[in-house]
Amino acid sequence: MRSASARARGSSSGEARRQPAASRGSLPSKTITAPFVADEFFGAQPATRAALPDPEPLLENLTRCVIEILAGARDLEQIARWVDDDVYRHLLKRVVLSTRARQAKGQVARRPSFSIGSMSICEPRDGVVEAVVIVIGRARTRAVALRLEGFDTRWRATAINVL
Repeated sequence: MRSASARARGSSSGEARRQPAASRGSLPSKTITAPFVADEFFGAQPATRAALPDPEPLLENLTRCVIEILAGARDLEQIARWVDDDVYRHLLKRVVLSTRARQAKGQVARRPSFSIGSMSICEPRDGVVEAVVIVIGRARTRAVALRLEGFDTRWRATAINVL
């Protein structure tokens, strides 16, 4: 048994076991000074053009889908996988406006009849494609401007404008 003075000094070996590791003289802990950005490691990684598929089928299909979405014949959720968040929000606003316009005129949503005309594609840098697709309808001809960027070996639309 220890004496009162030994207990007050804490000189027994049992006291060393009860102290935290930092006060026992263990290795100093490392402090991270720079903030950790998870998107740099776990977010979408840019892809090179060689790792990406041919963009023409996607450009044509996205154009068809966007025209049908604005006409009310297709749901916007169907292309959510291939578009960026900003593009999705932009198209959502256009869908709401076109729905209100149809309701004000008393029209019902119908599948539009149109054909895809010419397609002009350019590549401003590696892994980026910008295109204009001409859509020929009964009443008028429109142009759809699209920008595709390669992320994780697949294309994503980062801009879509129907003119």
